[in-house]
Amino acid sequence: MNLDMNRVEVQPKVRKRSFWTNQRRESAVGLMFVAPEFLGILLLGVFPLLFSLYLSFTEWNLVGGVKAIHFVGLDNFKGLLTDTKLYLALKNNALYSLVTVPIGMALGLVLAVIINSVVYLKEYFKVVFFIPYIATGVAVATVFTALFHPSKGPVNHLLMSLGISDPPKWLGSTDFALWAIIIVAVWMNIGYNIVIYMAGLTNIPEDLYESASIDGANWFQKLLSITLPLLGPTTFFLSITSIVASFKVFDLIAFLTEGGPNNSTNVLVYYIYEEGFKNFRMGYASALSWVLFLIISVVTAITWRIQKKQF
Repeated sequence: MNLDMNRVEVQPKVRKRSFWTNQRRESAVGLMFVAPEFLGILLLGVFPLLFSLYLSFTEWNLVGGVKAIHFVGLDNFKGLLTDTKLYLALKNNALYSLVTVPIGMALGLVLAVIINSVVYLKEYFKVVFFIPYIATGVAVATVFTALFHPSKGPVNHLLMSLGISDPPKWLGSTDFALWAIIIVAVWMNIGYNIVIYMAGLTNIPEDLYESASIDGANWFQKLLSITLPLLGPTTFFLSITSIVASFKVFDLIAFLTEGGPNNSTNVLVYYIYEEGFKNFRMGYASALSWVLFLIISVVTAITWRIQKKQF
């Protein structure tokens, strides 16, 4: 009896569970790696987007600083409805897109098929055609400024040697300036289209072409029945990226013509730049930016709808 009373029961010590478990440590390390990218997206993506939306409802002279911001409601968007310069920029942008995108893709497809059918020097031709795409727009524009010179340029010298006594003034002409920029843009971007199309061509099984040859199909029939249908996703990808890029053209316009002569080459992005950084109307420039955002969104949605029906 005395032994039982004197017996001391030893309770096991309960360890407090540490907050930093292995799973939480791994999650914290992962968040540390992701945090710089996430902060960069917030600072360089989300914040400018929301700030431009706010500025589109304000009047702000950039020189006056933040204190010069004044809320004006929908005045900027009402001004867009009567802005003839905006309509001209949209017209020029539409012509630029409607010409450069299909012609660039068509030439890229034809050259990709030709290069892919050549047994030797495929990599060489891909590099040669891709060099203009990776070159800076300013460098390319500098070269074509000399090529399109109205009196000393090689292009007009060639035209005169072919019997054209009065060749176009190109960059100095309201009728030909935009077409000159279109030529430069197609030449610059064709290498990108070739590389993407060649990547798509490598995924087409050769057995299909061999079976078509056995059935007596010629080269053109193979192109229509095998190549084009199987390159549908590639064509869709190129159409989306090319259309978006065509609405963002700026460097060629800024260096070659600065929107002239007489606004004949002014496009939407360059007009936004003019209003924001030349005329210092940041509120109106922000409203124009949202017009561009809306146009690209609508065009992308339409292209996606067409893609779902076809593929």
